[in-house]
Amino acid sequence: MKVIDSDFVKKFIKLADDGNKMGWHERNGGNLSYRIPEEEIAPFHSKLNYSGEWIDIGTSVPELGGMHFIVSGSGKYMSNMLADPENNCAIIELSGEGRKYRILWGLKSGGRPTSELPTHLMNHEVKMVATGGEHRVIYHCHPANLIAMTFILPLEDKIFTHELWEMMTECPIIFPNGLGVVKWMVPGGRDIAVVTSEKMKKYDAVIWAHHGLFCSAPDFDLAFGLAHTIEKAAEIFIKVRSVTDTKRQTITDPDFLKLAEAFKIKLNNDFIDLPTLDM
Repeated sequence: MKVIDSDFVKKFIKLADDGNKMGWHERNGGNLSYRIPEEEIAPFHSKLNYSGEWIDIGTSVPELGGMHFIVSGSGKYMSNMLADPENNCAIIELSGEGRKYRILWGLKSGGRPTSELPTHLMNHEVKMVATGGEHRVIYHCHPANLIAMTFILPLEDKIFTHELWEMMTECPIIFPNGLGVVKWMVPGGRDIAVVTSEKMKKYDAVIWAHHGLFCSAPDFDLAFGLAHTIEKAAEIFIKVRSVTDTKRQTITDPDFLKLAEAFKIKLNNDFIDLPTLDM
């Protein structure tokens, strides 16, 4: 079997294409990465090039040392991923100490992994530890309605979470821990990676103000589904705000607790204003 025919490459391509169809990847916007389990990469070791040069990541992720990832390429277009994946993504291996990477496959016309690689890898490290290895996908996209919200609301985790929870009944069920918000920072370096990874210790989704969204999940479907849910709620928020500043009715905090009981989920109590939250 060719690398391009592997299950993880096919699913990687599908998420990239699904996000592109949603309009979340203008030009070369957004990026995607997947931590490949050893059992998935092992059949392809003989087809990978382990003689490439080691390149500095720009940060240190020691918990990920020696692991393999598939990542989208810097400057590459998600709209081209389906037609030419081998030129738009890469499989990389990290050095043992987690400070360097080398390209094993892909980017056949040249190039490097996404400029957001430090953020992706630091998020992978945090979520791998926090979830006992369950989370493997980090997805970054540019959903317009969510970005628009960052010009309207205070850039605070609780405020954003509560507004989005109110927009659709499914929201507190799908992201019960809420989501984090990072104020505007220059993307692509270690500074924003550090701030984002700190938020990822508590949440599975982090908003970059005036920029986009990062989601973490166990698999590709759940990563896309989380982003899709958040953006749909943001679209409803924008539509409501476009016609009124006041909600006549909404989902209340007691309602959230009823949902939590019915669906056996534990909501982030910090985002609910009630005198007692014993559940």
